[in-house]
This record gives sequence, structure tokens and C-alpha cells, in this order.
Amino acid sequence: MLNTPLVVLDFETTGLSPAMGARITEVAALRVVNGKVVDKLVSLVNCGVRIPREITQITGITQAMVNTAPKAREIVPALIDFIGNDALAAHNASFDQKFLLAESQHLGLTPRHSQLVCSLLLSRRVLPQMHSHKLGELAKALNIRFSGNAHRAEADAEVTVALITHLLKTLRQQHDCQHIDTELLVQINKQVAAKVPLFLKSRISNPSN
Repeated sequence: MLNTPLVVLDFETTGLSPAMGARITEVAALRVVNGKVVDKLVSLVNCGVRIPREITQITGITQAMVNTAPKAREIVPALIDFIGNDALAAHNASFDQKFLLAESQHLGLTPRHSQLVCSLLLSRRVLPQMHSHKLGELAKALNIRFSGNAHRAEADAEVTVALITHLLKTLRQQHDCQHIDTELLVQINKQVAAKVPLFLKSRISNPSN
């Protein structure tokens, strides 16, 4: 497992882009230490915007549910404090990070996470043989079960934790990576998939690189 804590994040939102007015409706942040979830922050979020019908059909999150939920001005500062300086991970991490940054900016706040790991990019590089790298498809192929409904923040975050654990095991078993930290995962994210085996071989031969 990783030697340092990792916070796995998942948002449900009203749309794809905060630049187009989309806001968060639910958040799950799971702190993982040595492969186990040791703490979590999970909540619906009231951002004061309407949830499109098609989003409710996908997530099951209704307007009534968020109307009575804690407001963003309560949840977002708590989320930033929960993440702290730990590394952050998410499936399609650029999506979740842009919402984290946008929601923080609404309140004049700045997240402090040290690194960003994308399990989508990581799966493409470590498991290039997979037909799809969507979270649900990977879960099905790897026999990872959702404990709740897909497209709900906590269930998706839990599956992402299980996926990352599987990817770490694959790195150890297939590439002989005995010391894996978040910096290595970030570097793998940056590689072209075809060059990952050579990159890892080089890292193992020259661990100071």
C-alpha cells in the first residue's frame, strides 16, 4: 500500500462544467491509510441551484434532498480542512479538481492538497488491455462491487479506493514496484501508456530518479 495518506474524492454535480454554472450536489472524501479507509466526509450539498431532471435520473439526487442539505459555505471549508495537505485522488481527477477549485473560489478559499492522482489515467497506463476505463466498467471487469448506487458520491469513491488498491497490487506484481508513493503515481499519470513499463524499469534500476 501507499506509505502516505491519500484522500479519494468524488463529487456529484448539476452539470459538467462550473464555468457554465454547474455546482456540486454531493461530496464524498475518504482518507485512505495503508489501504484502509480511516476517516470520511460525506454529505449532500445545497448550492442554491436547480438540479436538472436528467441529472436526477442519473444520480437519484432530487431537489428536495439538496434543499434540506447543508449549504456549500458549510461543506466546502470543512472539505478543504479534511483534505488538508494530503495527496488527492479521483477517477477523472481533473473533473473533481475543477469543481473543488470553483467551489473554493466562490468562498475566497484555496485548497491545500499536495498532489493530484488520477485513477482514470493510472488505469489506462497500468491496465491498457481494458476495453473501457470508465469507473463502472472497470468495477465490473475487476469484480469490484458497489456498496451503494453508482453515481452517488460515497459509492463511487469507495469503488475508486478499491480500484487504486488493485492498481497498486498490479504495479507490485507485474512491474516489481516495491516502494510506491503518490509521487510515483503522479509520474505514471504523465507517461504515455506504451512507455510505462520502460519508465518503471528505469525507476526500479535507479530509484533516485
